[in-house]
Amino acid sequence: TLRPVRRSYYDPSSAPGKGVVWEWENDSGSWTPYDMDVGITIQRAYEKQHPWVDLSAIGFCYVIDFATMGQINRQTQRKRRVRRRLDMVYPLVSGALPKSQSWPASPGVAAAPPIPACACPQCLLVMSVKATVSAAGPSTATLQPRKIPPVPPAAPKAPAPAPGAKGPDSMAMVRGPLKPLAAQGGWRQAASAPALSSASSAASPSGAGSGKSSRPGLGTLNRSHLQRLAIAQSRVLIASGVPTVPVKNLTGSSPVNPALAGITGILMSAAGLPVCLTRPPKLVLHPPPVSKSEIQSIPGISHTCRKTTKKQAKKGKTPEEVLKKYLQKVRHPPDEDCTICMERLSAPSGYKGPQPAIKPDLVGKLVKCGHVFHLHCLVAMYNNGNKDGSLQCPTCKTIYGVKTGTQPPGKMEYHIIPHALPGHSDCKTIRIIYNIPPGVQGPEHPNPGKSFTARGFPRHCYLPDSEKGRKVLKLLLVAWDRRLIFAIGTSSTTGESDTVIWNEIHHKTEFGSNLTGHGYPDINYLDNVLAELAAQGITEESLAQEKD
Repeated sequence: TLRPVRRSYYDPSSAPGKGVVWEWENDSGSWTPYDMDVGITIQRAYEKQHPWVDLSAIGFCYVIDFATMGQINRQTQRKRRVRRRLDMVYPLVSGALPKSQSWPASPGVAAAPPIPACACPQCLLVMSVKATVSAAGPSTATLQPRKIPPVPPAAPKAPAPAPGAKGPDSMAMVRGPLKPLAAQGGWRQAASAPALSSASSAASPSGAGSGKSSRPGLGTLNRSHLQRLAIAQSRVLIASGVPTVPVKNLTGSSPVNPALAGITGILMSAAGLPVCLTRPPKLVLHPPPVSKSEIQSIPGISHTCRKTTKKQAKKGKTPEEVLKKYLQKVRHPPDEDCTICMERLSAPSGYKGPQPAIKPDLVGKLVKCGHVFHLHCLVAMYNNGNKDGSLQCPTCKTIYGVKTGTQPPGKMEYHIIPHALPGHSDCKTIRIIYNIPPGVQGPEHPNPGKSFTARGFPRHCYLPDSEKGRKVLKLLLVAWDRRLIFAIGTSSTTGESDTVIWNEIHHKTEFGSNLTGHGYPDINYLDNVLAELAAQGITEESLAQEKD
């Protein structure tokens, strides 16, 4: 499979130019780097000594708090740690900015000679091999598998370039101090790389012009030729005293071409770099096949399937009547801004939309959290929402009433299967199967009357069949009944709009692996999902409400 690749150039004053990488801590406790553009945005705010930066301007609902070095989800208020690394040094390009390069090159267009990434021993070794192949010509680019070419004598030491000066071979200079290549031994190793066809070309320098059939070029080598080339290369390096690492996967099957993997391992080991060629871990999304007789219902939970339909908004109460239950009127407003319209509370509301039947200068305080707003603004916010009789404080996200969502109709199945999840070998597994068909958006959705898609259904999710796992399942059933598991919006994975998406309650969709971060083991997952459910107003108290 051929895929295009490219490399990008950034300003030296930006985060990558300074070797700065920002990372966030994932559920497994390891660190994941932000995308380059996000890292640049965070670093720019950090250098300006801002206390925090809001990433919503670039499409992410997160706030980075530099005081606590934390990432805060604006919707769920969930916090993660972030860190700033300074050890990712990228090569600098001197002179004019090179033209945009990509591979494979367009047909018929001569590709520009590649610019080495840096002057490290590994790059020098690779470039010396390429240079030898080019000098030998296409007719002598193969190696006789049973004849080991002699090792050429070491080339004279090259003087180290002056700081800031461009190298004689136009190589890009690397940030930070570099020892002279001769002292590192890198030039010796590069010079000792074997000429791939030095024996045959030296024996018959004019063979290219003879009538004999020429050997195939390097680009035409098949897998067996490349394997023999790699093995012979290894023998020469060992004979020259360069340490190597055994490569055991030259003849096996792997997503990585074995011959290319072998050559990479040989070149890296010759440069003194550690090499570890292993098979990549496999993505295990589903458990082994389970028969119907092995599937069990879950003790303490009735039925094994639950359907949901479109629930109409509660009728008979005006927005003013709904808000009256959650508010206290404030006669003397505090000297602060209304966080909805951003006008002073002592002044009339700045809302300019359809005017509710309330005076714009009235102010109310929410009884639980105590935050104060214009009544005019709260009514407008309620009218723009789901109109389900509930209200969520825009400042602290405290929920008043029973919050419901806009999940489209579908079916939720749940049962026990006789297999254990990684990290939960002491119990069986609860499998949840969500199935939502495509349809037409209702009045509560972003584009009423327009069709929506439902990709990836049925979706299989997994919980350990433990006490806490069953508790999570019961709360997920409440969330399903309240239409809070899914929503209709724009997919953050594919960018598709008007499609069914997850609604801020994370599920584990990998059964036997954790390659995507949506699998096991994950010791914090059950606690995290309980916190996400609580952010949607679903707690153990909700179970009692559902029974009532």
